[in-house]
Amino acid sequence: MSTTNPPQLFLLADHIKLSLLERQRAISLNLSPNSQDAQISRSLEQLRSGIEALESQVEDNPDESITSQLPRLRTQLTDLTSQFRPSAETPISPTLTQPNDPSLSSDFAAAQSKKPRQVSKSVRFRDDDAADDHDPNRASLFPYRDDPSDAPPDQAELSNQQIHEYHSRVISEQDDQLDQLGASIGRQRELSMQIGDELDGQVVLLDDVEEGVDRHAAQFRRARGRLDRFSRKAKENWSLTVIVVLIVILVLLIVITK
Repeated sequence: MSTTNPPQLFLLADHIKLSLLERQRAISLNLSPNSQDAQISRSLEQLRSGIEALESQVEDNPDESITSQLPRLRTQLTDLTSQFRPSAETPISPTLTQPNDPSLSSDFAAAQSKKPRQVSKSVRFRDDDAADDHDPNRASLFPYRDDPSDAPPDQAELSNQQIHEYHSRVISEQDDQLDQLGASIGRQRELSMQIGDELDGQVVLLDDVEEGVDRHAAQFRRARGRLDRFSRKAKENWSLTVIVVLIVILVLLIVITK
């Protein structure tokens, strides 16, 4: 049991109270009262184990703040257990109707109400959308409709010839719209083909650039190799060059001195 301090145990007791009040309300409304019996039983056992843990804790380490809360916790455990398994003469304990935490007062009031909860039911698909037409949020989310906005004329007073002319005109208008749509699709196809041709041309240019880069890179590598070879030869012939220069200087000095 991890709940070993009074505030948490009082909160657990409040949850048990709410469950018991919901259970009693279900009985008063002729509903099934045993849907939460297993959960209530486990919660009562947790409350009992928590109180026993606190009692063991204060025996080892006396703490007045915990000791002062234990009688109240024991009283609530006794009252809640008796309310969970009531006898014919068991009245509703005041402990059951008063929360330990004042912030739960509204929940307790709702749980003690004898009126059944009003459950809001909404249907996703409806035949009548008149109410939704005036909702700006829905209009922004669903701007398209399956049915046309222009209602067909009342054909009850039309003759067969007039009905035939009306439908012929509608079909003609639809044909014109389809022709315009087809022309637009054709333009989009031509534009797509032009974009494809332009991309093909760009691919060819990129291939040419890549070939040029590869060619220049090969030339650069060959030039670098020639420079490396010349540098190595210069280092190998450096001593010979020095000897030749010294001989030339010596010859010049002999000639000058004579």
